[in-house]
Order: sequence, then structure tokens, then C-alpha cells
Amino acid sequence: MQPALRLHNFSAGPATLPEAVLLEIKEELPVYGDLGASVLEISHRSAAYTQIAQDARDRMRRLLGVGAEWHVLFLQGGASMQFHQAPLNFRKAEGSADYVVTGRWAANALKEAQRTGKARAAASSEDQNFSYLPDVAAWDIDPEAAYLHITSNNTVAGTQFRETPQVAPPLVCDASSDFLSRPIDMARHALVYAGAQKNIGPAGATAVLVRDDFLQRRNASLPVMLDYGVHAAKLYNTPPVFAVYVIGKVLAWLEGRGGLAAMDKINEGKAGALYARIDRTDFYRGVARKEARSRMNVTFRLPSEDLEGRFLAEANAQGLLGLKGHRSVGGMRASLYNACPEASVDALIAFMDDFERKRG
Repeated sequence: MQPALRLHNFSAGPATLPEAVLLEIKEELPVYGDLGASVLEISHRSAAYTQIAQDARDRMRRLLGVGAEWHVLFLQGGASMQFHQAPLNFRKAEGSADYVVTGRWAANALKEAQRTGKARAAASSEDQNFSYLPDVAAWDIDPEAAYLHITSNNTVAGTQFRETPQVAPPLVCDASSDFLSRPIDMARHALVYAGAQKNIGPAGATAVLVRDDFLQRRNASLPVMLDYGVHAAKLYNTPPVFAVYVIGKVLAWLEGRGGLAAMDKINEGKAGALYARIDRTDFYRGVARKEARSRMNVTFRLPSEDLEGRFLAEANAQGLLGLKGHRSVGGMRASLYNACPEASVDALIAFMDDFERKRG
């Protein structure tokens, strides 16, 4: 039986992984090194896994240009667990935290924080279905807030902060959908977290980076599994071994491509080409405002929902997968994460040209 071909995957997550990484995993999966067993079967306290995890942490620090002052954790529970864990660790009993609400997941982060204490929206773009980013100068920031939480890229609506804001409170960032797609100004952050399943690996692990001076400010008497300090100090429980193994390989792939500065240029090129096609005529219409457009999640509409249904069906038949937009936005969403090849973007643009010629 002939193996199935890999198609053009624009899924918002779990998302495409580098083919070179998948092939390397395929070769190593039955037996890892000289251990006589698969990486799926080895002890999380073995020397082999200890080295896998350390290599991944070291690569992460090199890519981000940070040192040992940053703790690199690989946790479970997804980014959504961090919606609870961050305020639990860093908001004092009588204190509050600020949130910039720029999308569905940012709104969920605020709601989760409000379950257990005081948290408020310092700014929001919900009034226009998150199609823009509020002007930083207009944010109503509490200088006494335990932290200010932002979502760097908004997967559903397709908006992205182009620069890291400089604010007085410690900055906490959910970077799930653009993590390691470009350089990060880590000096302006206190905590960065990201679900692995979009840019750095498979579902099942969340990367958490916390600066040591911020970590030392955490609350006392925390639940053990939810205490960042416990995970920074030791391997407390069984980690997501296979996910961390894959993350390490993706990080090596990123280093091999030239690091984050190189990926920034590649991602800018992919998104720029697709947005140029969207803007070429009025047949396709971008959802997000131009000044706020995401390089990771390109959202657009067609003249009618009937045409959108045809577009999706014909695109899928042509091997262009995962283009359906989120139900709250509708239309299309092409996710152009790090591992999405330029050839896939070219194929999508060619299909869009052909579809407009036939249906426009």
C-alpha cells in the first residue's frame, strides 16, 4: 500500500510539525539510542530523559537569548491551566491583576482569574469582536497590579501585538500561538507561557518561562502541583516525556534554520504574500484591521456564506486542510505557524486565484 501524501495543513492547532522532525522521530521511535526501548517507554527519571529535557531547556534559552535567571518548565494542563496558575502564584490575597482582553482566550484568562480573586480589564477590543488591538496609550493600568496579562497573538480573530508593551506592572504573556515565531523582548517580561501544539511541538505540554526574581515573589502555601517554584526546583511528577522529546527536536530545527530572527523574516514573507492576495481585490476581505493583523493566523471572509462553504469544500478537495474559521468569526483562517512551508502558502494563493476566477 502506498503511503499517504502529506497535504497542506493550515490547522490552528494542534498544528503542522516540521516534516524533517517527523521523519527523525519515525526513525528513532522503535528504539531510542542504545536503550533498547522507545522514548515512549523510558523512565522520566532516567539519564536519557534527563538529558532530553536539559537539552530542550538549553535550546530554549539559546533561542531566546536568556540565561539561567529564567526557569524553563514543561508542564501539563495546557495554556488554560496557566489562566488559573498565574494568579494563584502571584496575586496577593487583597491584591488585583490587570488583563488586556483582545480575544477569546484573553477573555477566558480574565474570567478564570476572577474566579479566585480580583482581576480587571485594563483594556478590551470586545466591542468590535476583537478585530483590533486597543491603543497602549489608552490602557487603564493599575500601577499596583500584581501583574499585567496580555495575549501576544489572538488565534481566533487573527490579531497580534507587533511589539512588547512597556508597562509598570510585571508583564505576564500568553504567547501560545506565536511563541518562537519571532524574537521576544524577554527583558520586558516576568512570565511567558505557551501551549506547545501550535509552534513548538505536539499537544500535551506547555512551556512556561518564569524569571527568577518574579518567581521569588510568589505566594506561600500553594498546592504543590500548581506551585511554579516546585517545578523549577525539581522533577516533581511524571512530565509529558514524548512531548518534551519532540519539542527538543523542533527547537533544534529552529536553530538549524537560523533562529528566531530568521524565522521572523520567513513568517513575515508567508503572511505578507497571503495578505497581499487578500487585498488585491474586494472578493476576499480581511477580518482583522490591517495594523493589527497576525502573521500566524490569517482570517478572511468571502462575499457570502454560500461561497465560503464552496471555498472550504473545494480547498479540502485540493489538499488544503484546516481553513475553516472559528465559529465566532466565520469565514476562513489560515494558520501559518513556523512549520507551515512557503509552498503551502503558494498553493493556497494559487487556489484563491483560481476560485475567484471561477466564482467571482
